[in-house]
Amino acid sequence: MSATAQLDLRTEEPAEPQTEQQLRDVQKLEAIGRLVGGVAHDFNNLLTGMVLCSELILAGLEPHSRLRRFAEEIRKAGQQGAELIEQLMAVARQRSVEPCLLRLNDVVSDVRNLLTRLIGENIELVAELASDLGLVKMDPAQVQQIILNLVLNARDAMPDGGRITLQTKNVDGPRAGGDAHNPFCEAWVALAVTDTGSGMDAKTRSRLFEPFFTTKQPGRGNGLGLATVHRIVTHDGGTIDVESEPGKGTRVFVHLPRVVESKPFDLPEVANKISPVPNQKVRAARKSKSKRGKSV
Repeated sequence: MSATAQLDLRTEEPAEPQTEQQLRDVQKLEAIGRLVGGVAHDFNNLLTGMVLCSELILAGLEPHSRLRRFAEEIRKAGQQGAELIEQLMAVARQRSVEPCLLRLNDVVSDVRNLLTRLIGENIELVAELASDLGLVKMDPAQVQQIILNLVLNARDAMPDGGRITLQTKNVDGPRAGGDAHNPFCEAWVALAVTDTGSGMDAKTRSRLFEPFFTTKQPGRGNGLGLATVHRIVTHDGGTIDVESEPGKGTRVFVHLPRVVESKPFDLPEVANKISPVPNQKVRAARKSKSKRGKSV
């Protein structure tokens, strides 16, 4: 065997463990897809009953009843659960995504009460939303999934409290996108999620979007949240970047192609049913000064 051939064999050998790991990851995803397909229908029936009962309660309440907002929250939670099931069905390849024109501000406003409950009382949630934010064309359930995953990941990085900041703005200028059919775009909508945790090192950042990679304790995370965010963003022609250093917190930037409005049009009901909250600051609790290491 020639020296060149021997060198080629030695070069290829290290790739085999990585290939085997990728195969195992694919098999895990297929198993998750089968599991989702098996339980989604029954779970969706339960959610349908919850939404229906909340509608009946609302119909029997006076317009100014103090109980009305609780019934509305129950209905909204049921609807969001149904949307999540639809998204899981899409992961299991039993549902196609349904993109539409929407504003990220509207989605943030729609889920901010849920986020406040999920992050806990020792974390402050601040939303700084640009009033002139442009439109993107995406599946609303996928946008919610992006925001929820990023915020919950930031929450897990601050077990002793801190601050999470959501920011939106328009960005102009060329940027390499994730969509092969539109590799360069000059109009973007940016979403930034910043936390005050202790950050992460370069080695952790390099593996952040790998499926099943996690630094959390067993049972605390499956390593699919950020991998799912990366898949959604790049599939829709966007990019995702992370800035983080030990002791300096973490900021995740998501850039999505902005739809250039050539003429006035009405947004679909999914965007119109909630009121935009320009430059609103949502405060969930007082900031705690104590910090701990970043979890993924």
